[in-house]
Amino acid sequence: MTALLALSASLLWGVADFGGGALARRLPALAVVVASQAAAAAVLLAAVVATGGWTDASPALWYAVAAGVIGPFAVLAFYRALALGPMGVVSPLTTVSVLVPVGVGLALGDRPGPGRIAGIAVAVAGVVLAAGPERGGRAAARSTLLLTLGAALSFGTVMALIAHASTGGGLLLVLCVQRVCNVAVGGATLLAGLRRSGGTAGLLPGLRARLPLLTAVGLADVIANAVFAMASHRGSATVAAVLSSLYPVVTALMARGVFKERLRPVQVVGAGLAVAGTLLLAAA
Repeated sequence: MTALLALSASLLWGVADFGGGALARRLPALAVVVASQAAAAAVLLAAVVATGGWTDASPALWYAVAAGVIGPFAVLAFYRALALGPMGVVSPLTTVSVLVPVGVGLALGDRPGPGRIAGIAVAVAGVVLAAGPERGGRAAARSTLLLTLGAALSFGTVMALIAHASTGGGLLLVLCVQRVCNVAVGGATLLAGLRRSGGTAGLLPGLRARLPLLTAVGLADVIANAVFAMASHRGSATVAAVLSSLYPVVTALMARGVFKERLRPVQVVGAGLAVAGTLLLAAA
């Protein structure tokens, strides 16, 4: 069940990343993040009110607040790195985000057996290769590398915080708090930037026209977080973290199908290794 839930989270994250990336080609990246998360927060707030989920409040919610504060800056750093450096270098480096929840799981006593360790190693290698690293390309600047690693570690930290915040139950409330904080922090940053540039008037029509897609992206991301949290509690947190990090494969395949982007041989090998690692984990 852990493997199935983690793979489902990976699928949903891959879809959300593809949708968010496609929207960010026509709208400012931060605007896409804030609008999609605002739509998700509205749905979550309605669900919490309807189910009486506020009664599940506990001190663990502070971990959700921390995740909500970190999240927008992680996305900003990631998109900034993509703008400054080659995607073939930036994209695979973000997969090191898995090291954070894996490290937390090991620190808390998670001890996967030899079969799972082998599966984890193969799956991580597959994720890195599937993201499409380029060899012989131009080197990324130091600032680009720092932004990429900062984004990756921030993504991993958010995953670990959400998993920890939901240990006391009330997953719906945890996700709601995280999204509200995402919107508050990201929205304040976006408004400050728009006031300096004076671009508010031109942005609103574009957001309204793409509201259904923005909502879909936000909901896919929320559901992915919820499924990942369930996967990390039902079995090995380490295995859940690795399998849920297969989302670059999903994004690459969607780009191939929709935008006709070609997968390089190294990406095909990576996808195969990711599947092989998954099979090893399932067999173990």
